[in-house]
Amino acid sequence: MSLIKDKIDPDNLPKHVAVIMDGNGRWAKSRGEERTFGHRNAINAVRNAINACNEIHIPYLTLYTFSSENWSRPAEEVNTLMNLLVETLLLEAEEIFSKGLRMHVIGNLEKLPPLVKDQLNRVVELTKENTKGNLVLAISYGSQNEILNAVKNISEDVKEGKIHAADIDEKLFESYLYTKDFPPVDLLIRTSGEIRISNFLLWQIAYAELQFLDVLWPDFTKDIFFQCIVDYQNKERRFGKTGEQIKIQ
Repeated sequence: MSLIKDKIDPDNLPKHVAVIMDGNGRWAKSRGEERTFGHRNAINAVRNAINACNEIHIPYLTLYTFSSENWSRPAEEVNTLMNLLVETLLLEAEEIFSKGLRMHVIGNLEKLPPLVKDQLNRVVELTKENTKGNLVLAISYGSQNEILNAVKNISEDVKEGKIHAADIDEKLFESYLYTKDFPPVDLLIRTSGEIRISNFLLWQIAYAELQFLDVLWPDFTKDIFFQCIVDYQNKERRFGKTGEQIKIQ
């Protein structure tokens, strides 16, 4: 039994946690291995994050699996990542399903190899009726492109008379994002000691708590996740208001 987990207040959980899984390459290099070795050894960390969310009933977990910028990496590394994604989905699909989790995928999926798209679609279809939690994989994802695409689509709909410019507000804009069916991010975690967002869910993290961890992703454990939740619960989330206003509510 995790002592850290026991400190968590079940009535004050984030609805949506997003994770930038960083540090695989440095983890491998520290062991005298190629970057791809780090990617292969990161699967346990992914399981730990999913299982931790499942254990304390956090309804949405989004993992930054492959960014739109990652396509510029060496071809060998990209191929390894794509193959690893297929292998992992094949191995984990039954586990994801048995936990009652529904899987979603966001990003520019047209750039993915057919085998990867087929496997992703298979797991999405397999889990579409599940209701115990949501696992969101951000693949070939870039937030700036997501926002630009939303602007273009809104512009087209205004041009065609489907909506009026005066109707555009935050809620309408969000309905054009990949994440239109998900709540905003409450907690963003980034591993590896880097302090940046890297084009990830820029709109969705507007009021998120941000935690930057020195741990490299392959070393990420459930207890580290639970500690992040404890730290989150010790924050006062004001959403632009004063602390006194929050206490009155």
